[in-house]
Amino acid sequence: MTRPHPPGTAAGPRTGRPRSRRVRGGAPLPLLLPALIGLVFLALPLVALLVRAPWRSMPDLLTSAEVWQALRLSLVCATAATAVSLVVGVPLAWLLARVEFPGRGIVRALVTLPLVLPPVVGGVALLMALGRNGVVGKWLDSWFGVTLPFTTTGVIIAEAFVAMPFLVISVEGTLRAADPRYEEAATTLGASRFTAFRRITLPLIAPGIAAGAVLAWARALGEFGATITFAGNFPGRTQTMPLAVYLALQDDPEAAIALSLVLLAVSIAVLAGLRDRWMTVS
Repeated sequence: MTRPHPPGTAAGPRTGRPRSRRVRGGAPLPLLLPALIGLVFLALPLVALLVRAPWRSMPDLLTSAEVWQALRLSLVCATAATAVSLVVGVPLAWLLARVEFPGRGIVRALVTLPLVLPPVVGGVALLMALGRNGVVGKWLDSWFGVTLPFTTTGVIIAEAFVAMPFLVISVEGTLRAADPRYEEAATTLGASRFTAFRRITLPLIAPGIAAGAVLAWARALGEFGATITFAGNFPGRTQTMPLAVYLALQDDPEAAIALSLVLLAVSIAVLAGLRDRWMTVS
């Protein structure tokens, strides 16, 4: 006896799982009109950026030493911040997905808090924690002579702070979707938990890690508020592309538009790379 399917779904050809069904026919005007307004609202600023772009002078603007300096620093810091996020974020995601412990909900809330926290507030919090007179920073300065604010390392820390939640959420979701019985089978055969994680779990969740890393990298590349608050805006040392855009907007709007187009191109490339994971509807 076959099990009836819920209204609006159909069984898949092989798995029998419900499959979403698109509504046929034209959209009602009360829904179509606000949808078109929302689309125009989101697309118009991007189209205006392309229309007002100084295409003729674009090569000269993008080949200047200041632009390449900011771009190189942005790429290096975003990559380093993503590496930091991978080293500590993947184990954190595994902990949240696989281990039951008191206060797990609070820990998850703390991990996701930087997603909704204003970036400037995140920068102030980093100063209070890691600044020269901060809770931890004063000991780093007095014991090891290490000063983090207004340095390139400070840029990496600020970017990792705001970007890591994207990685953790992506990896945790992938871990929850993965079948834990493979890990359990490996441990029953004598493998340690770490060996099971390294040999079994990591290959299973590799697509989720890659997607989370790309999102974290893109978020780190576009970080502004926490960076300028915690690391400042010093050319060649802490001035990343978003900070260069902000500075150029005051003196050279055409250069600001050119730099914005570079970041826009990176964002489009990230979305294109993730389209098979998030944008394709089966």
